[in-house]
This record gives sequence, C-alpha cells and structure tokens, in this order.
Amino acid sequence: MDNRATLVELRGVKKVYLTSKVETHALSEISLDIYQGDFLVIRGPSGSGKSTLLSIIGLLDHPTSGTYSYRGDDTIDMNLTKRARTRNQEFGFVFQSFNLVHEMNILDNVGLPLKFRRSVSKQERDERANEMLKRVGIEHRAEHYPAQLSGGQQQRAAIARALIVEPTLVLADEPTGNLDEDSANVLLELLGEMHGGGTTLCVVSHDPVYSSRAERRLDLQEGRLVSQSAA
Repeated sequence: MDNRATLVELRGVKKVYLTSKVETHALSEISLDIYQGDFLVIRGPSGSGKSTLLSIIGLLDHPTSGTYSYRGDDTIDMNLTKRARTRNQEFGFVFQSFNLVHEMNILDNVGLPLKFRRSVSKQERDERANEMLKRVGIEHRAEHYPAQLSGGQQQRAAIARALIVEPTLVLADEPTGNLDEDSANVLLELLGEMHGGGTTLCVVSHDPVYSSRAERRLDLQEGRLVSQSAA
C-alpha cells in the first residue's frame, strides 16, 4: 500500500478501435495507480498498447470503457475546456515526433504552453523559455526555426517546452528513441532532476536505462497488463 497521494487511477480501462472490417482491442481491462512522485516505466513489444495507454492518461484520447480519475476527478465526463486546461497545467509531454510548430522560432515554441496562461506576460514567457533552452544546451538556437535544427536539437527543444510548465506529471513516449547519445543523456539528467524535485514520471521505453532508474515497471502484452514490479 503506497501512502503517497494518487494522481492517476485507472479501473477496467478498455480501448477498442473500430473500422468497417476490423475491431482492434488496443487495451483490455487495464487497472493501475500512479502516485505523486512516482517514476514508472511502461514496457512491451510494438503494438502492445503502450502509446494508447499514455494517450489516455494524458487526456489525449478516451477509453472505450472503464474509469479514469485524475487527482480524484472523474475524467470520462470532463468537458473539452477542462481537459485542455488539465493538460496545459498538469502534464508535460515528450514524444519522438517533437511536434514543434514550424512557423515559430525555437524560443516561441518552448514558451508556447505558457501563452495559454493569462497570468504569464510575454517577457516572463521569453525569460523562462530562454532559461529552459540553457538547461538543454541550445540557447544559441533560440531564434532559429525547427527546420534549421538537427533531430537531437529539435528533441531538446521539445523537452524544454514540455518542462517549462513545471508539470506535475511528465508523460514520455520513447523519448530517446531518435536521439544521439549526448542528447539522450541531457534528457535523462533533466528528468532525473525533476523526479528528485517531486515530479511524477511515466515513461514508455525499451531503453534499459529507464528500467534501471524507475521505481516501478509495467509490462504490457497484446493490450493487457501482464506484470507490475518494483525496482
């Protein structure tokens, strides 16, 4: 029994994708808790449902059935405005695909999550974005555009953008999959710092480094949670 506050509570979650010919069960009867300050790694072969599970936890997708509570609030009936607000204020997302806005320079990309917070001025947004770019080692690229950066530099910018909001929960999907060794080490160091400060981490990764550092490991197989283990 974990005495820490429960952030995420999933009970009997299923996700089914329907097409005209096929019914695909991406997740089947997933039940799990994620606690404040947790470091959780989700493992499993391709197609096992890892990314789908992360999308549901991050309020980017809805389960077909089952329940999902975040901080004790039922998310199933949450309206679009509250879902968006929760994502912006609570979650930091790190994906392989970067998802940078190509029409914006890197400084504005990193500061973008703060643009939706009326209490944060443009000056403060830029100052915080510059600070995050320094932390990931690409402050000299602030005025460049995504297409002018290498893949590793783009991922560093995406990491800075995810962490600028000081999220309660970081959701990372194979975050080091496309990175060179130096960029991967920067990410690991940053996530380690944040976890040490109380941030909750939920990482999908095949990288054994994450498994060795995580407090808990979850294994998915064909959409089912087949094992949970502590570090």
